[in-house]
Amino acid sequence: MAEATKPFKTFEKLRVYEVAREFRKAMYRVSGKLPESEKFGLESQIRRAAVSLTNNIAEGHGRYHFLDQIRFMLQARGSLEELIDDLKICADEKYIALQEADSLKQHGWRVYQLLNGYIRFLRERKAGANLEIHESVSAFGSEKDLDLLYGDLPNEQLQSGADPTVQRFNGSTT
Repeated sequence: MAEATKPFKTFEKLRVYEVAREFRKAMYRVSGKLPESEKFGLESQIRRAAVSLTNNIAEGHGRYHFLDQIRFMLQARGSLEELIDDLKICADEKYIALQEADSLKQHGWRVYQLLNGYIRFLRERKAGANLEIHESVSAFGSEKDLDLLYGDLPNEQLQSGADPTVQRFNGSTT
């Protein structure tokens, strides 16, 4: 697909975000079942970690730099593991049934797999990418046209017609 027509992909369209969001909502439901004595302890902790999970995915996506994106995904993964431990606490204290805790932990481990896959994707992109950041230039022509205008390309790239495209708004390279 040509750069000028490539749609911007928001964090809301990431599969990892969609599944993490469902997990966050499930953890909020768990926190609502806790006794009043846990209102300012475990309940608050679960809610903060659940919000941190999806907030870090969103914030990392907004950074447009592979290293920053990876750092935020690692933070999201840390919050996720905290939530899985919170589920163990809830089961140990009999705040929720063991079967419910196990089911939610499976959901959490699915989010973990997706986060790891996304981190792997970002690391692979980082390894093969120039980490220089470019914003979309579709309103002004192709990036190649701008590079030609500003003379940023080495002569061999100018002659070969190679596309100098690097990381884009959607985090991919072409």
